[in-house]
Amino acid sequence: MKRVNVVVLGGGLVGCAAAYYLARRGAGVLLVEQGDLNREASGRNAGSLHFQLEYRLIRYGDELASQFAQIIPLSLVALADWRGLEAELQADLEVGMHGGLIVAESEADVALLERRQALQEKWGLASQLLSAAEVRRMAPYLAESVIAAGYFPHEGHANPRLVAPAFARRAEGLGATIQSQTRVTGLMRDGAQWVVTLVDREGLVREVSADAVLNAAGAWAGEIGALAHLHLPIFAVPLSINVIERAAPLIPHLVQHASQRLTLKQVAAGNVLVGGGWPSRFSREGSTMSARRRAEPVVENVTANLTLAARLVPAIGGLHLLRSWTGITGITTDQMPLLGAVPEAPGLFVAAGGAAFTHGPTYARLVSELILDGRPSVSIDLYSPARFSHINNFMASV
Repeated sequence: MKRVNVVVLGGGLVGCAAAYYLARRGAGVLLVEQGDLNREASGRNAGSLHFQLEYRLIRYGDELASQFAQIIPLSLVALADWRGLEAELQADLEVGMHGGLIVAESEADVALLERRQALQEKWGLASQLLSAAEVRRMAPYLAESVIAAGYFPHEGHANPRLVAPAFARRAEGLGATIQSQTRVTGLMRDGAQWVVTLVDREGLVREVSADAVLNAAGAWAGEIGALAHLHLPIFAVPLSINVIERAAPLIPHLVQHASQRLTLKQVAAGNVLVGGGWPSRFSREGSTMSARRRAEPVVENVTANLTLAARLVPAIGGLHLLRSWTGITGITTDQMPLLGAVPEAPGLFVAAGGAAFTHGPTYARLVSELILDGRPSVSIDLYSPARFSHINNFMASV
């Protein structure tokens, strides 16, 4: 039986980054991916680097918004990590951090911006609330309907097709082994070790023992937890993204809306990416929703997403839609990440959920430190799976 220090389950951004950070410290690492690297949410998202509180985090009232705002200290750590990432990985990731605007079109929107501003200031994010005149000077491409905006100068985007592969290349260069097209079918504790059962694309079954297992399977993290006879409350969510044809440089910022689903940015090639959490639809397997098949687009949602984008940035209204695609991501019941050790299963760690593109490298780095050193350089106690221990109170250990 092959033995390694850590088995990482999941070949998206978090998994590939964790393989790199662990291997950089000299750990023996095996990364296992059921399909191909970066083919799910990590490579199918819009690449936004959000540090201000997104609309989805404040739309459900002050109590929940205050809870969600506790993610900001981790966001500030992620901001610093992204600033140095291209140099560390020796790769062009098309990182652009030229600022982000959350725009308001009504007095109700302005009230939301003011609530967001207060929460962000409380937790140390130095954003600004811009007047209509200030918005015009900074972003003349925006429509006259915009009467205010929340601005943070360090938001932006990166290319999601480049980031995870860059981590994977560096991890392999440091000695990590990456095995794709391989399913995990067993996860059992054997004394001080974990025994992970794997089945490759040829049907060959083998077992690997490890001191620790990191569950970085994103929307499928709950399924991995079930192999260890544990509940991890993370749920698959189907979304859609749109890309518009190339245009001359027009939009230097990441643009969001105060009260509607929208993210909009222009990438290095000149294309405009439009998203913001518009749902697609799960395929069905009998009476259940299937996260194993590609989610199906909802034409009405694609149309509404693009209509909103063209209303806010009139210059893109005459451009052609090139492609829409769907992807499946994972969110927890409280929209905070699952990050850290699973108390009911010594040696089992998880890093999933939340804004896993923006925070992914940071999740991976901090959990890797926890695995190797027993504590991370920045506290992640707030995001610990221990907050859901009551769910596993009746689950027998394996």
